Amino acid sequence: MPRLVEIDMAGGSEFVVELQRIWDAGDAVFPVDQRLPAAAKEQVKAAMRVGEPVEPGDALVVATSGSTGAPKGVVLTHGAVRASAEATNARLAVTDEDHWLACLPLSHVGGLSVVTRALHAGTRLTVHPSFDPDAAIASGATCVSLVATAMRRIDTSRFRTIVLGGSRPPADRPPNAVATYGMTETGSGVVYDGVPLDGVEIRFVDGEIQLRCDMLMRCYRDGSDPKTADGWLPTGDIGYLLEDGRLHVAGRKGDLIITGGENVWPEAVEDVLRTHPAVADVIVRGVADDEWGHIVHADIVADGTPPTLAALRAHVKETHPAFTAPRTISVVDQIPRTPIGKPIRTHP
Repeated sequence: MPRLVEIDMAGGSEFVVELQRIWDAGDAVFPVDQRLPAAAKEQVKAAMRVGEPVEPGDALVVATSGSTGAPKGVVLTHGAVRASAEATNARLAVTDEDHWLACLPLSHVGGLSVVTRALHAGTRLTVHPSFDPDAAIASGATCVSLVATAMRRIDTSRFRTIVLGGSRPPADRPPNAVATYGMTETGSGVVYDGVPLDGVEIRFVDGEIQLRCDMLMRCYRDGSDPKTADGWLPTGDIGYLLEDGRLHVAGRKGDLIITGGENVWPEAVEDVLRTHPAVADVIVRGVADDEWGHIVHADIVADGTPPTLAALRAHVKETHPAFTAPRTISVVDQIPRTPIGKPIRTHP
């Protein structure tokens, strides 16, 4: 009976060799997050039931990012991994001349999928234990998967293609950066620059994005399956199609701020606030309020002298309705994010 086998090592060529060895033995792989302390590693391995049986055909168990609670184990089959690799390589026109660099955490699907798609296609692959701008350039890779914070630290012109995942992509991303939409449950990104990969279907149910494709998870490690009876995955994201047919993701259902009966999407306000010269980074969230239900609050990382609330409200109101402008702000040292760059919001 195949079982789940951990890989508890830093990224590098040995990781790739071990992954292939476990697969060749018919077992599935759980990559352990190297940033966890020893006790936390043991807890997550127990939660993922490392060493216990898996179904024939299971390839990976990948922990979700855990931005809204304890991470879940997503079970991906070899068929799903193969479908993701083939569709991604086709969309990016990857050839035998290309060279992938994996430098995101291999415990998350955004980093691990670089390895699996290169293995599937036989593309040259370099794996680094973490992101280092100089090492990334020195690798000579033509294709790389990054998050926005890493992309800002690198000469993007040195790559043919940058696959950009994690948090909302910056508006000024370079032309060779492809913004992806996906999640652990979809085995990596399945919508590139608003256009679904071949074989990926999108529908909307009460505004929620639902996806159906061969890349989807089989189930969670606890045996539960979030998919509908006919195979659609509710994503928990709200979105719609733009006039040109591309997908626009407004945000997570739970992140929506309703203030005085008006709907405010945090990411739209964040996009505006980031254009203020005194704002280096920002996260917007709802804070409970007796009068308004919730009010819009912004945590600001200042670039130099912190901006005033009045200045930020005026800046937002230049392009957006007044009710979207923050009513309160806090100046913080940094914005809490998951390892792949997603902001961690609290919304009491």
